[in-house]
Amino acid sequence: MKILSRYVLKEHLGPLTFSLTALTSLLLLNYIAKQFGNLVGKGIPWTAVAEFFLLSIPFTVALTLPMAVLVATLHAFSRLAAENEVTALKASGVNMSRLMTPVLIAAAGVTVFMVIFNDQILPRTNHQLAVLQSDIAQKKPTFALREQVINEVSPGKLFLRANHLDEASNLMRDVTIYDLSDPTRRRTIYADSGNMALAKNQSDLLMTLYHGTMQDVPVTNPSQLQRLFFNTDLVTVKGVANQFQKSDDAQSKGNREMSICEMQHQVAQGRAEYMRARTDFLKGLKIARDSGIKLSSDVYTTDTRVPSSVSLGGIYCGLLRKLGVPALAAQSAPPPDPPQGSPQGSLPQGSPQAGVATPPSATQPQAGAKPGGNAWAGSPVVQPPVAGRITATIAPSSGAQMTPSMLEVTRINMADARTLINGDEIEIHKKFALAVACFVFVMLGAPIALRFPRGGVGLTLGVSLFVFALYYIGLTAGAAVAAQGLLPPVIAMWAANVIFAAVALILWWRMGNEGSTARGGDMREVFSNLREWIARMMRAAHLLPQRRTAA
Repeated sequence: MKILSRYVLKEHLGPLTFSLTALTSLLLLNYIAKQFGNLVGKGIPWTAVAEFFLLSIPFTVALTLPMAVLVATLHAFSRLAAENEVTALKASGVNMSRLMTPVLIAAAGVTVFMVIFNDQILPRTNHQLAVLQSDIAQKKPTFALREQVINEVSPGKLFLRANHLDEASNLMRDVTIYDLSDPTRRRTIYADSGNMALAKNQSDLLMTLYHGTMQDVPVTNPSQLQRLFFNTDLVTVKGVANQFQKSDDAQSKGNREMSICEMQHQVAQGRAEYMRARTDFLKGLKIARDSGIKLSSDVYTTDTRVPSSVSLGGIYCGLLRKLGVPALAAQSAPPPDPPQGSPQGSLPQGSPQAGVATPPSATQPQAGAKPGGNAWAGSPVVQPPVAGRITATIAPSSGAQMTPSMLEVTRINMADARTLINGDEIEIHKKFALAVACFVFVMLGAPIALRFPRGGVGLTLGVSLFVFALYYIGLTAGAAVAAQGLLPPVIAMWAANVIFAAVALILWWRMGNEGSTARGGDMREVFSNLREWIARMMRAAHLLPQRRTAA
């Protein structure tokens, strides 16, 4: 059986390598095509450009490896069945379950590798990519501009918002510029359209605006307004694109730049914050009812249920501690506790676990976001730094010290803590679900390939695209549903795996009923079976007349 196991695994190795390389190259080329014009010829060193594309490979592999495993399984078993090797093995008394054992063991190994990859390698490369994108944004500001977002063009001085940005021509539409460079006045510029470009010195940013107004409001006299209409206006921002310099890794991390244990630590902090805010909210709500204070209907309908938590990350981190695995570089030390004497539920200014009340500058584009990327593919997203949570302590006995605004603050804190918990738990379960998908796809692909041995390349590509498209939709929809709090993250993120695993088990149960030769089982049989299944469903729903049988 050792020879047979090596032979079966060897049949998978070639298709796996080819499909992983091809799929990763296709997705990476698509990403490179979008970013190539922003990087080349802009004064950025070629080493930084090469590093940018190399760091883009890991989050692409996180998406393509499960699909490559499915392609390899379909191709290998389809070839074995088409060349009657499966028939010969059956005639020799080899059970299909024994034939699948080495493949499942290898799939389990790939799953373990994916867990390690998603937990340690992927967060580090995502964080390095986010830091590099931030450095590039300092050299080329237009690299980081986003539509319908307030972009900080010059730190603390000039902010820009455009409803539409054309990356090819640098054309802007519905432009609003907030100029805070002069401390004696506040200037706001509105323009119908405009374009931008770097000056010849590759340091200053030139913006040409068309058909708009310029409003000046003196700081000392806010009631005074000066308005100027223009057809063309030239705005120059000096020293925006400075010399490219690589910074260190001292930058705030998003949840896709954290290891599982880091996110699990944040979940524990968010849960403690939620329980404190929930206690204050329920206490204030009771005081308001006892005192006859009128509150809005939103307050009475607030969801005060404790967020459900299946601590998969806690089990994993506990196992790492038992195995003696030290904290790695991607796992930062826990932040310091709040100072003694601070109000219950409050956090010091700039605390990383305060996670909701963000300053206006947090609306600028995040340097770690992958433009046009998939939200579930592991692409880096940086959460903005926070300035601390607004808190309110409800007095336990005196209704006079409770106001509707204080109760609203506690309600907002509770909602923000729930959002923080859901976001981290979604990412934790996503890391594990994508890894386990490799094992599930092996279970699913083998019975399909054995059932249709003459499917060939058409079956391999068609089934792979169909299955992975359904899985992609299920995972994306699950993340969206869990983010809104409609389903617990564990159910939403594992639903696709459970459904495909159930289908795989049914196919495994029927795996002994395939044809014994390669004459049948091609794509025509697939479509024929599909038409018969649809007809049965329609007759069961009385949409088609029942078949008549001879008396």
